[in-house]
Amino acid sequence: MEKIVSLKNVSKTFPVGKSLLGKPTKFVHAVNNVSFDVHEGETFSIVGESGCGKSTTGRIINHLLVPDSGEVWFMGKEISHISQDEMRPLRKDMQMIFQDPAGSLNPRMRVSELIEEPLLIHTEMNAEERAKVVSELLGIVGLSAKHAKRYPHEFSGGQKQRIGIARALTVNPKLVIADEPISALDVSIQAQVLNLLHRLQEQYKLTYVFISHDLSVVEMISDRIAVMYLGFVVETAPKEKLYAAPVHPYTQALLSAVPIPDPDRKHDRIILEGDIPSTINLPAGCPFAARCKLCTKQCLEQRPETKEVESGHFVACHQWAVSGRQ
Repeated sequence: MEKIVSLKNVSKTFPVGKSLLGKPTKFVHAVNNVSFDVHEGETFSIVGESGCGKSTTGRIINHLLVPDSGEVWFMGKEISHISQDEMRPLRKDMQMIFQDPAGSLNPRMRVSELIEEPLLIHTEMNAEERAKVVSELLGIVGLSAKHAKRYPHEFSGGQKQRIGIARALTVNPKLVIADEPISALDVSIQAQVLNLLHRLQEQYKLTYVFISHDLSVVEMISDRIAVMYLGFVVETAPKEKLYAAPVHPYTQALLSAVPIPDPDRKHDRIILEGDIPSTINLPAGCPFAARCKLCTKQCLEQRPETKEVESGHFVACHQWAVSGRQ
């Protein structure tokens, strides 16, 4: 399959301390040497604990943040350091669904204005044509044309997220970055929105980058998954391989915490001990070493390289290489 997104050794820091002269002295290392590809038509999920860098990675892909180093490629074009003017023509092919549906919608604008705004920027449609597109999109996401004249505060959380999805689809994007799109919704609504996203992917031939901390949700929608810890990608694999045979100790711990709806099935939870290292002072070795029961001197002193343990399955772990299972 054709690559639609490629990240190559991307890193991003944020200054948190300054000297008397205003020069940054400390930095949060949010994303560290991240590399992966997203293929056209698939759902590529990024998972991990809060603060692991997954949302920052999504914003780097969408050029809402500029990386400190590395390369970001979108549809064959390197975009990591291009200007906003150069980025504008690509915006219509790369849309985003945000975590908070209320916060992502301007409360002073009617639904019709919110959805047609991308059309005003990226197309030359007249008012009648734009109104037709708005009406069609509202129907596609499960709302009706009568909702077009209402304001965001008149809708429930699930309805607001449907409006956000409709707005993301307005200009027929090739890539949609969904940043925790259902975490703020009731459980009963989450499945409806997931089913909607899956149906829209088939209908519009979309490619998704799906960001979430919920592995049970990720299992439903993903084709491939990248697991992040402390800004590093520690394991990447197709969904079936990751859930059947996780390799990295952190991935194993995450999957052990997923509830199983079977009271008769034995479920051994892996309890992680130790503290999460500071993102300001990253450890010299493996970022997970302080919480890993398999930790050795090599893990503490040397950062592991990412290796392909089998076709399409990559892991950054010294113990996998030492064990001779590669």
